[in-house]
Amino acid sequence: MDNLSNTDENYDLGYQPSPCSTEQNDQSTTETPGCSTVSGSSFLYCRTYSGTSAFSEPVDDHNCCSEASPSHWPARKFGAQKLAVLTRQSKSNVDEKLDALESLDLELEMMKERFAKLLLGEDMSGSGKGVCTAVTISNAITNLYATIFGQNLRLEPLNPEKKALWKREMDCLLSVCDYIVEFVPTKSQNLHNGTAVEIMESRPRSDIYINLPALRKLDAMLIEILDSFQDREFWYAEQGCMLSNSTRTGSFRRVVQRNDEKWWVPVPCIPRNGLSEKARKHLRHKRESATQIHKAAMSINSSVLSEMEMPDSYIASLPKSGKASIGDAIYHFMYSAEKFSPEYLLDCLNIASEHEALELADRVEASMYTWRHKACMSHSKSSWSMMKVLMSDVDRSDKNHILAERAESLLFALKQRYPELSQTSLDTCKIQYNRDVGQAILESYSRVLEGLAFNIVAWIDDVFFVDNTTRNPD
Repeated sequence: MDNLSNTDENYDLGYQPSPCSTEQNDQSTTETPGCSTVSGSSFLYCRTYSGTSAFSEPVDDHNCCSEASPSHWPARKFGAQKLAVLTRQSKSNVDEKLDALESLDLELEMMKERFAKLLLGEDMSGSGKGVCTAVTISNAITNLYATIFGQNLRLEPLNPEKKALWKREMDCLLSVCDYIVEFVPTKSQNLHNGTAVEIMESRPRSDIYINLPALRKLDAMLIEILDSFQDREFWYAEQGCMLSNSTRTGSFRRVVQRNDEKWWVPVPCIPRNGLSEKARKHLRHKRESATQIHKAAMSINSSVLSEMEMPDSYIASLPKSGKASIGDAIYHFMYSAEKFSPEYLLDCLNIASEHEALELADRVEASMYTWRHKACMSHSKSSWSMMKVLMSDVDRSDKNHILAERAESLLFALKQRYPELSQTSLDTCKIQYNRDVGQAILESYSRVLEGLAFNIVAWIDDVFFVDNTTRNPD
């Protein structure tokens, strides 16, 4: 009866008995999870309510949850922890959103900058004296290559940030090719009146359709070759920084002097006993792959350049005589030889430097076009634009035709012997005055991939040179 009276009094005061007070009065053997003093399950249960207790006003319950009752201490403790976790999570989400927005803003700014340079033709004065769109995109690809690979002089994986930048920027620049299309007939259809009509469909222009996927594949293969040198037996030291007391095991080696060595090029270092057979096999395989990629990129680049129109400025600069362009000695050999051998002629010339090779290439190329033009002069329509078509109808016994063919074979042999040769004056002039955006993209993309493949081959040759010198010091 006393318990009932106490309960009535509590109801009169507007107070609802808590499970704790009921348990204390009834002294039941069944414990209520919310107020049990057993640490295991009660703490876990209180954690499920910590979210509510943390954001609600504290209640001063003198019958059950007084300060002397330890049953509610974990609830407050874990409630604070939960609040801290929620605060950290919300702050983390906010930071991620801010980072995403900041990244989006940066990409948007880069797109604005690229769009502005494209419209202005790299003329920031806004006077309209900039270069055309084709040259702008060609310069953009060339400059991007210099930014990403210009400082990369070692056989090592590309920096992840630079790799992502290269892929993102190239995807953006190459996306222009998606809109360079041509219409081709796909199928014929008969109308109701019996008339047959052809249905035309757009697809990428034939040169882009063939060459761009190949260039993308070569690009991925070159990046894969660099990535394959993640774990390597050799390492690099800057020239002039070779220390005999290096802390790396077997790192001391004799400094190998090379005739073409440049002070800024890092020197490959190998263990004292040389590279293992596995490492040499890996290097040989990658060198062969890079060599094939270099040949493929060079072939695409030469094909695209040959399709570009010859600028009027270059035509105006051609010599009147091919003999005067190449000199008497070379002309006599090309004209008098029964069976012309460009390799033998190059051996006799004793070219000492890349500068001499490039100068010879310019003179041979100029004489070739001079002789071709003279061979086509007998035709009534002997224009430069029709020269390729007219050359097929020219008498092959004509002296100018023979000299032009031999000059072309000499130029080809010269480029094969000196693959690092810079672009000739005609190539540079074609790129400068080209107006075809598709050709500009294919030419610049193949040119930078050709350069990267050549560098990889050169870096591998450097490692082989040091390895052979270490194994055979004499």
